[in-house]
Amino acid sequence: MDIEQAKKTAKALIRKYEGCFLRPYLCPAGVPTIYYGATFYKDGRKVQLTDPAGTIEQAEDLLDWMLEKIYFPGVLKLCAELDSGYRGGAITDFAFNLGINALKNSTLRKKVNAGDWEGAKKEILKWNKGGGKVLSGLTKRRISESILL
Repeated sequence: MDIEQAKKTAKALIRKYEGCFLRPYLCPAGVPTIYYGATFYKDGRKVQLTDPAGTIEQAEDLLDWMLEKIYFPGVLKLCAELDSGYRGGAITDFAFNLGINALKNSTLRKKVNAGDWEGAKKEILKWNKGGGKVLSGLTKRRISESILL
């Protein structure tokens, strides 16, 4: 897999669908979040709504750190069959949005590891709900990921 293309693809998807918020806010799931969808900082502290605003540089630094230390290693460990940077970026975006455990326990992972890309496209589209409701933003995100698969 082309790791550099995967990183570029994942970051583009994350920036587009998470947006960058320099002040803490509640995400649709009700979790305190900052920057590009971060719910925790490098030191492991959870984001609190009372945390001070940050800078775009801090947002970019945390995104890079999260991808390098958590999401790329996690995705590569779980999905050894990823064969392109675009697919790797799409699955990394999925894991960033929903968590490594969601990927670990998913039929999507089984489809990816079987090289069943048509099946993986269908599976990823199922992950478009928040709080039990279909969310248009998640639907758009999953469609973007599906196209890359």
